[in-house]
Amino acid sequence: MIPDSFKQDLLNRVDIVDVVQRYVQLRKAGANYVGLCPFHNEKTPSFSVSPAKQFYHCFGCGVHGNAIGFLMAYASLGYVDAVKDLAGQVGMQVPELRPRSPEEAARKEREPDLYAVMEKALDYYRAELKKSPRAIEYLKGRGLTGEIAARYRVGYAPDDWQGLKASFTEYEDKSLVEVGLVIENEGKRYDRFRDRVMFPIQNARGAVIGFGGRILDKGEPKYLNSPETQLFEKGRELYGLPQARDAIRTSGRVLVVEGYMDVVALAQFGVSYAVATLGTATTPVHVSKLLRLADELVFCFDGDAAGRKAAWRALEVSLPLAPDNKPIRFLFLPDGDDPDTYIRKHGQAGFEALVGGAQVLSEFLLGELRAQADVRTAEGRSKYAAAAKPYVQKIAAPSLKLQILKEVARTAGLAQDEAERIFELSRASAFRAPVPAKREFRAPSTVEWKLLSRIAAWPSLAVQIDVSQLDMSLDESRALSDIAQYYRSGRAEGAISQAMMIEQFNDTPHAEMLFQAQAAGLELKETEDESRRFVGHTLRKLEIARKNREIRSFEERLKKGLLSRDEHYQYARMISEVKALEQQLQADARGLTQ
Repeated sequence: MIPDSFKQDLLNRVDIVDVVQRYVQLRKAGANYVGLCPFHNEKTPSFSVSPAKQFYHCFGCGVHGNAIGFLMAYASLGYVDAVKDLAGQVGMQVPELRPRSPEEAARKEREPDLYAVMEKALDYYRAELKKSPRAIEYLKGRGLTGEIAARYRVGYAPDDWQGLKASFTEYEDKSLVEVGLVIENEGKRYDRFRDRVMFPIQNARGAVIGFGGRILDKGEPKYLNSPETQLFEKGRELYGLPQARDAIRTSGRVLVVEGYMDVVALAQFGVSYAVATLGTATTPVHVSKLLRLADELVFCFDGDAAGRKAAWRALEVSLPLAPDNKPIRFLFLPDGDDPDTYIRKHGQAGFEALVGGAQVLSEFLLGELRAQADVRTAEGRSKYAAAAKPYVQKIAAPSLKLQILKEVARTAGLAQDEAERIFELSRASAFRAPVPAKREFRAPSTVEWKLLSRIAAWPSLAVQIDVSQLDMSLDESRALSDIAQYYRSGRAEGAISQAMMIEQFNDTPHAEMLFQAQAAGLELKETEDESRRFVGHTLRKLEIARKNREIRSFEERLKKGLLSRDEHYQYARMISEVKALEQQLQADARGLTQ
């Protein structure tokens, strides 16, 4: 059995559009992708894939599922094999299930406290920046405005061995060591960061999980990063991603650079879609995360030997993850320049022109391979083909793989079928799963069904559900109750995606109804905020209806003279409550129509 936490992490990293596109030709249609259903014959596309919700649904035959379910249905894989296949695509190792040790459970419980420690440290560093003319002058000298420094929450760690004592009266607390703010050595404690400009590293939710400190004067190391902790894993995080997210979405492009100052300086000049790795080589998690956010991924490196070596590592990591529809590019800056210096010399337009002309992955790959062999000779062409073989084998995207194979074959003097045989490539299977029986489903007209369609689209809204307001004789109410209970039990470990909801309830009596509710939510095309307002409005209507039933019961007993003094008070109070709720309901209604 695979832990839920691992499945949730996996489904958060995998992009179902990339998974499905390896087998089905899709085209963009609004917020979703559509294509001909691979599970039944059709001429008009009714198969929809939602990148936002990470599930697929066919409005023709009714099939529905997440990335795991798609591989199981299309490629006839078992559950564990499908999970392993997806995990391999994003560089994850499927763990063996084991219960958390007491130490692990204790660490998990402490996480909220550790986030608070990091936020408190950031407040201290930001306050110290305002007190340090030297640090302020350094940032001004690098061309940073106060607005950009505030946007990236830049701070300063003073040149003090125990400066954090000013903010943490309990300097001996173990949490300061656990999050990497303080070093403990031979019974002595001192601040890890001293006399450095501090760049907070934030996770996707914007929580501070680590720091990068840049020395003001000459010295080593130039950059000092937080160590890996319970909150911070370098290979999974990127500096500046929360600030860059909107610009990435608007431009369709993400630029990966090597330093914090590069990210901040580029933002200063209007290039706000840049992020940086955190003192580590590019990882599969980085690539997967960025390809989910952007239509184009550009790696930016120095043009020296070290830069080209780092670029080659990024290429090797990217090959299994590169999709057919999203180019990955490699930009090498002129000698002596980094992104910061180049954009200061040439401005935003000059820098973005350079980015737009960056080499695509295939050009970089084949160019480097050709440089290692003299393809004018038979031996050179043979060497070139042998060198290319493992890289071509790594490529998962079918069209990209075919295009690169053809280029390699042409340069090596081979026919395509000869190259396929030498490279040991098997042709794609024409497998089709048996056509599933048409799922007949008639959506209920109940208020509870309308609530379920919103909760299925935005699972985190389940915490608003008050089960006492629902008609528990209905299947949809029981489904709502179980979802709400799942969230409140703590087993969800935070917000779960629609894809994870499919996993969690796949083998329950609610599975089919939830699938249909998710499809209904897909057709509604509501934002999370719109659905939240609808859920709140509807729950208030249900509460009014319940209280009115109780009021009518009081009125019948009042006519018979059976109300006690306390019940008279309850009756009057309930009438007042209903009036207040009705006023709020009218305000809700105005909000829903605006």
